[in-house]
Amino acid sequence: TPEEIKRAYKKQSLLTHPDKLAQKGQQVTAADQERFTNMKHAYEVLSDPHKRETFDALGAKGLKWVEEPFSMDPAEMAHNFATSSFLDRSKIFAIFVAIAIGIFVQPILICLAVDGILGPQANWFAVLAPIWLWNAFILFYHVRVIMMGPIPRPEGIPEEEWVDPLPMKRRYLSLARFLLVIIFEVLIALRLQNVIDWKWSVLFIPIYIVEAVTLYKKVSIARMQIVTVEELETTIMGKPFAEFTQEEKDAIAKTYTLVPSHNSPEFAGAYKMKLRARREILRLFLRALFVVFFILQLDLGLDWSWWLVFIPVWVASFCICFGSMQNFVFIQTIAAKRDPEFFGGGSANDNSGDGVDVENQANYGAMGDGDNPGGENQEPISPEKREALKMQIAMSGQQVVSSCCSQSFLLLIICLLVAKLQNPDVYAAMWIIFPTLLIAGVILCCLGCMIFCVSEEIPDFDAMGTAAAGQPPSGYSDPEVGNIAPSSGGNEESANVVYVPPPPPPHQHEQASETSGAEAQASKPGELPTTSANVGDSTANAYYGERSSSQQPVNLLISSPPPQEQPMDTTSKDAAMDTQVVHSINSLD
Repeated sequence: TPEEIKRAYKKQSLLTHPDKLAQKGQQVTAADQERFTNMKHAYEVLSDPHKRETFDALGAKGLKWVEEPFSMDPAEMAHNFATSSFLDRSKIFAIFVAIAIGIFVQPILICLAVDGILGPQANWFAVLAPIWLWNAFILFYHVRVIMMGPIPRPEGIPEEEWVDPLPMKRRYLSLARFLLVIIFEVLIALRLQNVIDWKWSVLFIPIYIVEAVTLYKKVSIARMQIVTVEELETTIMGKPFAEFTQEEKDAIAKTYTLVPSHNSPEFAGAYKMKLRARREILRLFLRALFVVFFILQLDLGLDWSWWLVFIPVWVASFCICFGSMQNFVFIQTIAAKRDPEFFGGGSANDNSGDGVDVENQANYGAMGDGDNPGGENQEPISPEKREALKMQIAMSGQQVVSSCCSQSFLLLIICLLVAKLQNPDVYAAMWIIFPTLLIAGVILCCLGCMIFCVSEEIPDFDAMGTAAAGQPPSGYSDPEVGNIAPSSGGNEESANVVYVPPPPPPHQHEQASETSGAEAQASKPGELPTTSANVGDSTANAYYGERSSSQQPVNLLISSPPPQEQPMDTTSKDAAMDTQVVHSINSLD
């Protein structure tokens, strides 16, 4: 029970807390601190019902991945994935296939029903079965969240400072909104099934309510006033903040948003929230306008072109792309204001070239207080802040590209839908979702190749290139010489090199056995023998070598014997001596 867990935590804290150990005269080590930290983390997991369920289902690593998805080591994940079995990889690929099926099964069923492939009397409740299953899953989640109750206050946070991040009021409102969406879906299914003959304006009543609630919330955020504490004390209230009563603080919290200064991160966050609320109000207005055009076209039977009915959609897509581009330009101007030498393409006072005034551009839409707009008296920016500005510019640029690409693809789908509504016999309804099916198929194929072809074996491209050029790659094994390694040159290992001839070919064993040892010893000092002194076991022992008494590694320098059929002259013999190679037999030890 929670009480037992709490008592056990207090008991263990008295035994393992570093301060308690120091009071007892014990020396606190890193192991003691780590043990106390692990015990505290275990208590946090056990005292939180959600974390406890996640730990029971996924374990410690799964809980860490859920709480911090980017905390997992990419190298460890890649190693685990590369060493996984074919069955495990098949399970992973099956998950992606199941996700794709869950996403596209409903659009495919709707297209088949519209084209009449499921029969002229297709039951729309059966066609919309995937939606009902999905709604049941989401409804269970909402009920589960409500049954969890309020989130308990963590220890260490005072009661007056604790704010529930997910209050019960918000949970009930989310559930009510979702129930309105389900009611709308049921009404649409009844209308398509000809069970009811209500007008479309009546069927959209749940959507009206949802949009009205959203508009009320966004308007309050868009109209909020962002003020600093200094402005509140001097201009609005006329007295210090410490003298405010609790009623005055509550009234201020409902009307204003307090920030330390105009250059603080709190101001930037509040300003972005205000901008997002205004953009959402614009999108909501366009959605409402589209619903009105759609209802008038269906209920009144107006002979409007469907391309005109979808005008709000075209405008919304344009606004999204234009807004992302405007945000990109806005961030660039802010960066040029803060560091004109790096982001402005020149010095702060250099307005030559295309005639653009950097100072005037920096003032446009700036979130600061308007002081020091130029770069003449501005303090130099630190490298960390410069990197942060570069990151913001890169992210805004990526947002522009992603917004334009996504809206272009969405417009392609909508154009296919409008053309189908304008002329129902022009093509099958399946062509409307064909672009999404094509992209999903390509993505699945790429995922399949990545999942089943990933391996830890890295090909040696240098060796491939060397072999293609007609040269043996490093580590090449010759059947008569053995593993070849480059010579160590004049390093300290050269004192342990023993020069031994290679074993003769099998057809020369008899001839080599008749050769005396004196002939081999008659070689000049520094000259390598060209034949083996012994064959059989003695040749093998000489070929594989022995470790010296000092247990130092022995390297063999092998000289290929000249062919017996063609005697070599002095020049050829010297050239053969220059082609000596060195290889190590440490692995044979």
